[in-house]
Amino acid sequence: MRDVDDPDAFEGPHGRHPCNASTGTMPGLAAGANRRHHGRMEGTIRAAPAAVAPPRPFAVRDFRCLWAVGLVVFLVRWLEMLAVSLFIWQATGSAFLVAMMGMLRILPMGLFGAPLGVLAERVQPRTALLAIVLASLATSLALALLSLAGALAVWHLAVASFINGVAWAADNPVRRMMIGQVVGPARMGEAMSFDVGSNNASRMMGPTVSGLLFAAVGIEGTFITSVLLYGGALIATLLLRYRTAPAPATGEGVLARMGEGLAVVRRSPRLRGTLLVTVLFNVFGWPFTSLVPVVAQDRFALGAETTGLLASMDGVGAFLGALLMAWFARPAWYARLYVGGLALYLAMVSGFALAPGAVAAGGALFLVGFGQSGFSIMQATLVYLLAPPEVRMRVLGLLSVCIGLGPIGFLGLGLLADSFGATAACALTGIAGLLVLALTLPLWRAILAREEETPA
Repeated sequence: MRDVDDPDAFEGPHGRHPCNASTGTMPGLAAGANRRHHGRMEGTIRAAPAAVAPPRPFAVRDFRCLWAVGLVVFLVRWLEMLAVSLFIWQATGSAFLVAMMGMLRILPMGLFGAPLGVLAERVQPRTALLAIVLASLATSLALALLSLAGALAVWHLAVASFINGVAWAADNPVRRMMIGQVVGPARMGEAMSFDVGSNNASRMMGPTVSGLLFAAVGIEGTFITSVLLYGGALIATLLLRYRTAPAPATGEGVLARMGEGLAVVRRSPRLRGTLLVTVLFNVFGWPFTSLVPVVAQDRFALGAETTGLLASMDGVGAFLGALLMAWFARPAWYARLYVGGLALYLAMVSGFALAPGAVAAGGALFLVGFGQSGFSIMQATLVYLLAPPEVRMRVLGLLSVCIGLGPIGFLGLGLLADSFGATAACALTGIAGLLVLALTLPLWRAILAREEETPA
């Protein structure tokens, strides 16, 4: 049986071709092609040298379009997250409600991530991406009109957060699967560095711009900006040339196809470990971002502009980290960067909460972002490389489910914040995350292994 941890196909615009997972080369392009090697991602089996290297990601027109769409999605997310947090904190004074808005953005991943991954296989990916962009644009337009009319209420933001969460849950398997298809497995790590780097750049710009807009014109400025940005994403989506036929109908239901994806994960200790680490990040790490504006204003007495500047510091660290990953990361390091990035992230969450002043807190957030760059880049890269090509969309859907378990963390963090304050809640969640990461070592240790037996 084929090793589920050994992807062996390059899915290009003209169909699927056998391909070496380490180099992305196809038979006939490698020296000694009559002795085809299946290279493992960890580099323990060396592939034959490639005679023709695949193009760099930005040399591929469709990658540029997909990257542009992702940049807009990421930038709008950070623009709106800060503005919504400030609006709700000023309107209600409830750290719990602020955390719940973040929870509603994540909840659809847990509810719909797996079925969306299956359903996406039955739709032309470009069509699915177009629907995602249009839904997001319509949501931001509705919020912009409500805010301009002075009728914006907390429940409007709650509903919009949930809808945006559904779009995010669908974007995760669809757009990232398309990235892998247009650049090939050999360039997937590099392509994901650029994709996550754009997310990190948006984390630098988004909160800063959002804070300035909020202070100058109010929350309506953020939503109008979002509409304009989504217009650009719509154009980039329409310019995509890549087409691939939907998966042929097999008569299997959605649940049966989800079961196939789960079976692949069960047979692969490295996939299981990768998804477990994702759960730990989203339960103990990610939720704290919703309380950064609360800590900034409540503890450090910062205004909207300086709150945005502080909140952007993790984006600075993440952006620089992503650049370093793109330049220097090697496949043999992927798993260690993934786990090590999470450990640094969790430690600095507590460091942010315990910082004596705003400058030290900004330094801790810089390191938070640096850790997240390793985790985020390698998360989708590992899942893509470890999953067999025929079920990658489904496994990426399961990744969305693991990300979607974040509401557990948001709920716990919100309750802690209401009981002990936002600062104490952030400190406790970081410490708890490190403890759970250490206790679950036997369950994710396989990620770090250099070799794995072929599943039976």
